Amino acid sequence: MQHSGIELLFQGHNLARLLVGLRTTVVIALIALVLGLILGLGLGILRTLHNRVLNFILRLYLEFFRIVPTVVLLFLFYYILPRQFKINLPANEVAVLVFALWVAAEFSDIVRGALQSVPKHQSESGLALGLNSWQLFRYVLVPQAVRLMLPATINLATRVVKTTSLLMLISVIDVISVGQQIVEANNTKYPNGIFWIYGLIFLFYFGVNYPLSYLAKKLERSES
Repeated sequence: MQHSGIELLFQGHNLARLLVGLRTTVVIALIALVLGLILGLGLGILRTLHNRVLNFILRLYLEFFRIVPTVVLLFLFYYILPRQFKINLPANEVAVLVFALWVAAEFSDIVRGALQSVPKHQSESGLALGLNSWQLFRYVLVPQAVRLMLPATINLATRVVKTTSLLMLISVIDVISVGQQIVEANNTKYPNGIFWIYGLIFLFYFGVNYPLSYLAKKLERSES
């Protein structure tokens, strides 16, 4: 008699393994977001300065991470560069590095756009009060730009979480990788197990991303 496949979820430690894989996915995404947002904030501020050389370099950095597919970046940083420079980085660290650099590039453009959207008279008022450039950014421009950044930043976070599905390609034991291992090991006995395993993984991703997506839409409506 053919099994329905749902029992595969509860066989042995399969459910626990999937939850551990989900934790790996979320932790990598979270660390990459924190590091990327910090770096991106600094780069975004630098992009508002009137320095052609600096703006050209930062624009190239942004376009590189926008144009090159994430899967190519993962292979580049995990397989190619370590071999060329004779270094060995764990897959999880490579994943965090690639995603953090990608987030920094994208967030720098969000920051630049938000800062340039702050009314010019705000900068003029701050300078009139005797604030220097650093104080102007810290106390006037960045606090006002944060509200403008939030919807796009939350959307970026959902993209990062979804793109972590590529991490299995560099041997990161994330939720997708664990799910594939379970399916392959039980494909003969539970041919329908793939539906339930990936159905649960879908629910995991939906549960993480939907609240973020809902919040972003709510913030966008409040701004309009």
